[in-house]
Amino acid sequence: MSGGARDNGTLVLYPSPGMGHLVSMVELGKLIVSQGFSVTILIVKAHYNTGSTDSFIARVSSANPSISFHTLQPPASLPPNPSPHHEAHAFDLLRLSNPNLRAFLLSSPPRALIFDFFCIHAVDVAKELAIPSYCFFTSGANVLAFFLHIPALHDLIPKSYGEMGQTPVHVPGAPSFPADHMILPMLDREDEAYKGFLYTGLHLPDSDGIMVNTLEALEPRVLEALTAGRCTLEGVPTPPIYCIGPLITEGRENISEVDCMAWLDTQPRGSVVFLCFGSLGMFSGEQLKEIAVGLEKSEQRFLWVVRSPPSDNPAKFMVAPPEPDLDVLMPEGFLERTKDRGLVVKSWAPQVEVLRHESVGGFVTHCGWNSALEAVCAGVPMVGWPLYAEQKMNIVFLEKEMKLAVAMKGYDQGLVDSEEVETRVRWLMESDGGKELRKRTLAAKEAAIAAHEEGGSSCAALARLVGEWTRPS
Repeated sequence: MSGGARDNGTLVLYPSPGMGHLVSMVELGKLIVSQGFSVTILIVKAHYNTGSTDSFIARVSSANPSISFHTLQPPASLPPNPSPHHEAHAFDLLRLSNPNLRAFLLSSPPRALIFDFFCIHAVDVAKELAIPSYCFFTSGANVLAFFLHIPALHDLIPKSYGEMGQTPVHVPGAPSFPADHMILPMLDREDEAYKGFLYTGLHLPDSDGIMVNTLEALEPRVLEALTAGRCTLEGVPTPPIYCIGPLITEGRENISEVDCMAWLDTQPRGSVVFLCFGSLGMFSGEQLKEIAVGLEKSEQRFLWVVRSPPSDNPAKFMVAPPEPDLDVLMPEGFLERTKDRGLVVKSWAPQVEVLRHESVGGFVTHCGWNSALEAVCAGVPMVGWPLYAEQKMNIVFLEKEMKLAVAMKGYDQGLVDSEEVETRVRWLMESDGGKELRKRTLAAKEAAIAAHEEGGSSCAALARLVGEWTRPS
């Protein structure tokens, strides 16, 4: 997408705390800057651990002069909240940050305010100050449809989703999914986090538009339901939906010196299955051993990112675990027996670059939406192994609706055994079904490229937004 005229004014972007939210908003900021705007990204410091973002912010600031950062001060003082879910505390923190947000917007009114899902209370401030406000929704359109439909489901279903087991939940335009695939904070309707999501579903329609990190060709059926107004409460209009994706992080430079990239250079084209489960994706020691046995028996080439098992302390959910001790975590002799066709790396690999490498032919993923989009953009077929957040919903949508993944059977049973790992990996890399999945993924990759070209759907959606933001007030 080519940029328009310079000096279009400033947009304020407002992510909730945490690296994942910030990274997505920075990518959006780069896209907006390419259209001739300046961008200010607001930072709210959380009292719960979200990991350090300071070095990332410094890197972005030095590389992108048109993107600046501003920390809202003073920190909000939070009341006690009995919810065990950090989402409940995020809703509290961002609601109580409204006075700081109002003061900042008053001091320098922007062309528009773009907020992420958890910052829903910002809509009130924007309306008061007559500043257009848009939600940037970083998951797909199927998940957006569910969140907009929460108020209708709340009125329809009198009990908590956690009591409903495998009972299907129906959302207009989307495949139904089992109630127990709901995001964890939504399982108990008395929880403060549930109440936060319900409030958000009620008030997202108060915004001037919703920008979604997807492309029209990927989720056409649910987008039709959304734009027809079938997901909100009766009589509540749906704001305009702008599909501006896929928006993914750019690859890093000078990545060739990373050991796993050098190893991939020595492997045959399309022969390696890549296993990576996100920054919070951790398995028990028992599960890691089952994966190892399955990979060894599959006889496939593999690159596997292993993180230490999770802490028993739930307060440490957002805290990076210690470096894994592979000699303890892997079955005895595994690393030696598989050294000619497999590589296990500790904690991190450059996922975008790995997926784009020509030797990678399959991806076992936790189904985070960013990871799914990265796989689509690289044309790499997926086996889905969802772990947390909205990932169990994502695998249903990716497998049943988009047909771009197959599920690792048993992901919702507590332990996936080595036989299933072996079967699924071999199916992905060797079977006719795996080849068909690869063809569909390559077609989706072509659609993603076309969406961002001149005249493409995402390019046109962005142009409509630029028109909104540059209209004389």
